Amino acid sequence: MQIETLQIFCDLAELKSFSRAAEKNMISQSAVSQQLGQLEMAFNTQLINRHRKSFGLTGAGELFYNTCKDILSRYDNFHSSLNYLKNSAKSRISIAAIYSIGTHSLQEYIKKFITLHPDIQLDIDYSSAADIYNRLLLGKIDIGLVAIPHSHPDVQIFPFVFEPLVFVCSTKHEYAKKTSINIDMLQYQPFIAFEKNLPTREWIDQLLLRYNVVVKPVMEFDNVETIKRVVEINTGVSIMPQTTIKNELANKTLKAIPFSNGKFERPTGIIIRKNRVMNDNLKAFIELLRGKSTK
Repeated sequence: MQIETLQIFCDLAELKSFSRAAEKNMISQSAVSQQLGQLEMAFNTQLINRHRKSFGLTGAGELFYNTCKDILSRYDNFHSSLNYLKNSAKSRISIAAIYSIGTHSLQEYIKKFITLHPDIQLDIDYSSAADIYNRLLLGKIDIGLVAIPHSHPDVQIFPFVFEPLVFVCSTKHEYAKKTSINIDMLQYQPFIAFEKNLPTREWIDQLLLRYNVVVKPVMEFDNVETIKRVVEINTGVSIMPQTTIKNELANKTLKAIPFSNGKFERPTGIIIRKNRVMNDNLKAFIELLRGKSTK
């Protein structure tokens, strides 16, 4: 029994169509039917109901499907790990981070690691959290850095940094001279927000909901840089990680005001694929990010 046969069976079970399974695997429809027949002959049981109105897995087929998915997942993990071992001699680590982490919180760690390991090349790419998870699972990157990491059965998560969340406004805003602010003061304020599908937006929405604060979103953006530019011209206020506005604070184009209600933070995380093989270079980088470097 070959890996390809298991994949074809899974595709047939999921697509519920011999023709579509054949098209996906670039083989003939009769070849799909023959492979299914060989499987059923080998196990001496029916795996799929072939009736047009009730096409689906039998009890034995469901059991075999779950087994196939597990085998394919393990094989894919083995293949990714094998490729990694083959390429590990190149002393290269591929990293993907969301833009706000990659250009701000990550930079001091990059500088320190390069100083300690000048012979190791770090390939850093900026992307969305969804894309980072996808590339990580496909074995295309070694490590990801995301905000508010979510659990996944094939992903291992380590805490990275907790970024303070602050009230951000233009230097011309009426609150600009305050040294602290109660979150209730954001009630009905014009608000420049992250887009709704972003984890940081959901995190801030939950924070506002916890204090029964209703803001008036006037614009939404998928990146922190555009939000900063709009807030600078006093179009609205925002809540942002303080690490992302260091340059603007230094140049006095934005004001960051801490909340008096408590310490609000955005958690960030290091994600790697579970059960993957790690060489000493990758282990050293992860340990540095986690604050466990002994050097």
